[in-house]
Parts: sequence; C-alpha cells; structure tokens
Amino acid sequence: MVKHIVIFKLRDEITQEEKLDIMNRFKVAIESLPAKIPFIRKIEVGLNINPAETWNIALYSEFDSLEDVKAYATHPEHVAAGKIIADAKENRACVDYEF
Repeated sequence: MVKHIVIFKLRDEITQEEKLDIMNRFKVAIESLPAKIPFIRKIEVGLNINPAETWNIALYSEFDSLEDVKAYATHPEHVAAGKIIADAKENRACVDYEF
C-alpha cells in the first residue's frame, strides 16, 4: 500500500474569502473522486485552520501501488479537480511512501 500526501500553499495576494471558496470547492471535488476512480482506497482533504501556518491544504490518500498513484495523477477527473486550485496555487509538496 502507498500513502500519497500532498500539501498546497495558495498565493498570499488572494483574499481570505477567495481562498476559503477555492479550498472548499477543491475539498468537495477531491473527496468525490472515489466514486469515479475505483482504485482510490481512501482520500481526505484537510483545510488549515491555523492562520499562523504557511500551508493551506493537506491531501491524504491511500492506494494499492505507486502505479495507482500515477494513474490517479493523470485521471481526467483528478485533473479537473486540480484545475480548481491551479491559478491560486503558489506551491505544492508531495510525499509517497509504502506502509
């Protein structure tokens, strides 16, 4: 099994209201993916509630293999969800590890 963890930082010049809208739309879109991509074993999106921290969004997911993670990354439904934050995203970090 592989855990896929991604964190996102949105651009500072975006208002807090806009950030919350983008973050909530992204959360809904990502968390709806298991119904559309059957090889997602688990997925959740956390929205940072601590304004003193740098990162805005944490995505946690589980897959059977790294090949499934790669297939998820290019799946059209995932790509569409990613477009929600594409213009707002300043930075992204990712870790994939076996467990």
